[in-house]
Amino acid sequence: MINKIVNYYNDVIKEMKKVSMPSKEELRGTTIVVIVATFIFTTFIWFSDIIFGKLINILYSILA
Repeated sequence: MINKIVNYYNDVIKEMKKVSMPSKEELRGTTIVVIVATFIFTTFIWFSDIIFGKLINILYSILA
């Protein structure tokens, strides 16, 4: 059991040596992309909610 834990720890250390951290410019760029994409998707869902809400209200008024 101890041997498995030691092997796991050693494997983690090996993999972490392969990791490269992004530069400030890369981090800033990807953050902006995420914020803009979130805004676009949020706006799309908001408009879809308004449109479907109005369509359902019209449907209910016709059927009632």
